[in-house]
Amino acid sequence: MDRRTCLARLSLLGGLALPAGAAHRSLLAQAPAPALEVRGGRLRITDIKTILTAPAGIRLVVVKVLTSEPGLYGLGCATFTQRARVVATAVDQYLRPFLLGKDPTQIEDIWQSSWLSSYWRNGPVLNNAISGVDMALWDILGKRAGLPLYQLLGGKCRRAVDTYRHASGQTLEEVEESVRRFQAQGYRHIRVQIAVPGQATYGSRTARAVPDPAAQRDNAQALLWEPKPYCRLVPRLFEHLRKQLGDEVELLHDVHERVPPILAMQLVKDLEPYRPFFIEDPFSPEDIGYFEHLRKLTATPIAMGELFNSRHEWLDLVTRRLIDFIRVHLSQVGGLTMARKMAAICEMFAVRTAWHGPGDVSPVGHAANVHLDLAIPNFGIQEAREFTQAEQDVFPGCPELRDGYYWVHDKPGLGIDLDEALAARFPIQDDPPFDYSWGNLRHRDGTVTKP
Repeated sequence: MDRRTCLARLSLLGGLALPAGAAHRSLLAQAPAPALEVRGGRLRITDIKTILTAPAGIRLVVVKVLTSEPGLYGLGCATFTQRARVVATAVDQYLRPFLLGKDPTQIEDIWQSSWLSSYWRNGPVLNNAISGVDMALWDILGKRAGLPLYQLLGGKCRRAVDTYRHASGQTLEEVEESVRRFQAQGYRHIRVQIAVPGQATYGSRTARAVPDPAAQRDNAQALLWEPKPYCRLVPRLFEHLRKQLGDEVELLHDVHERVPPILAMQLVKDLEPYRPFFIEDPFSPEDIGYFEHLRKLTATPIAMGELFNSRHEWLDLVTRRLIDFIRVHLSQVGGLTMARKMAAICEMFAVRTAWHGPGDVSPVGHAANVHLDLAIPNFGIQEAREFTQAEQDVFPGCPELRDGYYWVHDKPGLGIDLDEALAARFPIQDDPPFDYSWGNLRHRDGTVTKP
């Protein structure tokens, strides 16, 4: 029987079974599947709320999804620290009414319908809002199954998650000392950044405002940045560290999109003799066309993606093998549902993961990172944060850093909780509503540049 005949007969069978139009209505009525039965009725979402807190002085946005099963709830990270209240509004006033009463186990359908619900999509605000809900739903699913999340994602591919930490200093020697301290704690991968004298250098904790007599407010105080001194200094740093530390330690570096593409290409080429584990974000998302030229120029491994929102920003880079590590912020791309698909695509093209993991990812987000890291075969490395005591108190069950690895608790779901009463004792700051250094990095002539 040919394909056309087969389809015709199936259509006739459908017509015999249902009157005209009824088949279509029947399918709509069946999708998605009915919610799971619980005592007192079907399992459903009864409330969604955001918790804004800053136990380490960094604005965090966490989403809590409650269900009709007593005591069953989930947590997710929705942190966009520069626009925290905008994300909270997106969750509280738009996603919450859209999702109330729905089945929390229908994770894929909720992700897709939420993504389409605003029509205009792919932005960081909506993606973070969706992520907060999405991670919380995976947390609920794990708790309902009585399994840690990595088991639902396919089980462990490794015992623990290898991490890297950030070493910096004012001089070559200070950076070396910082690296040695991390090595003594068991870390094998270390990101190295050095201050450029007189400039606000990323990653070096030396940002200084340039006094401006005309500036009446903090929001107009500029930070100075010129790329060429930095491009001359970083190869000297790598040369020094290789001579002093040898090849046993893996060295990483973040350009942080601060350098014009042609200078970035020269810098990455200059660093190749020192065998970096990877160089991060040599270009901005707006300049990804340069990756094709960079790949032909050097074999230095490249990590990219911290600022990506949409699949259209990374898919071509992965499928054309123009990067080596995907470096997205999980909540920025929509949470675990999108990130696990991304990891699967990357596996097909030998691209490893290196999820974004700084202080402006909540401990809930870090837990999601680590569970996914455990379950995927193409894991590369995980950026780590040593949680403050206040963070550990507000978020019981934080992933544990030990011997350079992240270890998760084998509790169901993400294995992490939130003490809402304690979180309320660390409110976010609204004056200023975000760090004004973002948007005030400028060249010597006053031209604003990327942060």
